[in-house]
Amino acid sequence: MSLIEQAAQRLEQLKKAGVEVPSSSQEETAESNPKRIDAAATPVVAEVMSAKPVEPVPPPVIQTPEMSMSRRVDISLDVLAASGIIRPDTPRSRLSDEFRVIKRPLIDNAMGKGASRIKDGNLIMVTSALPGEGKTFTALNLAVSIAMEMDNTVMLVDADVARPTLLSRMGLAPTKGLLDVLVDDSISLSQVLLRTNIEKLTLLPSGTQHARATELLASDAMVRLLEEMSSRYSDRIIIFDSPPLLVTTEARTLATHMGQVVVVVKSEGTTHSDVKHALAAIESCPVRLMLLNQAKTASKDEYGYGYGYGYGYGYGSSA
Repeated sequence: MSLIEQAAQRLEQLKKAGVEVPSSSQEETAESNPKRIDAAATPVVAEVMSAKPVEPVPPPVIQTPEMSMSRRVDISLDVLAASGIIRPDTPRSRLSDEFRVIKRPLIDNAMGKGASRIKDGNLIMVTSALPGEGKTFTALNLAVSIAMEMDNTVMLVDADVARPTLLSRMGLAPTKGLLDVLVDDSISLSQVLLRTNIEKLTLLPSGTQHARATELLASDAMVRLLEEMSSRYSDRIIIFDSPPLLVTTEARTLATHMGQVVVVVKSEGTTHSDVKHALAAIESCPVRLMLLNQAKTASKDEYGYGYGYGYGYGYGSSA
């Protein structure tokens, strides 16, 4: 029996078994032109002869920006605790309670639940008048505290590109980030975001050091990136650890694109004049809040923290 006859016999068996096979017109064409079958359809015949069941093809997985990120990193919670940062896996502490009070109006403004809707309210810049006042400490604690919310996710951006410290505070090595996106059009934001073991916290590092790093914060590329972040991640609160206001002009430019700015003031360290100049530098921002850091307390609290926080905010005033 020839190969064609075997195939025809097998096709007939498959038809009787209920397997879909080529139409009769196609069979007639095959019989009338055996050379065509031998030359062009041999692979099809071989597949039919093998009689292997066809497995269903699973639907394609839709890649989200989060899934296409470069990598996932694990933050050492012990390192966080050693730096005085809130641990998301510990019982309530005085520090976590203080940041619950601090974050509440920020979240309400970001999610449009405040007295009035604020443009770009989900973009929050944490800054200070001068270096060493605790802005990075505050930004990191605020991000971890918001990540502990049931209904909110948070992205923490290291925008202090001249003196980036966020990754080292968390025990992580430097990697690509914000500056790389600004200088290289082939690198997308999602490629440099870092997922963390704190479920709702994502990091955007400062990135590869650049000779004109601070100028990049005031560039058109940064403006476009901020617009993308505000619209693309409208359901997420984005916190920027920015340069001090009175040290660089870039922080002031960055503030003009923020919906909310938190100015950290070091207790008994920042002069009244510096505070006034810092607030005047961000007067175009719709919401400006001040946070008093390292305020003295009568005694250390039961959790071992020797500092406290004062919190105040104002809308539209610079004093």
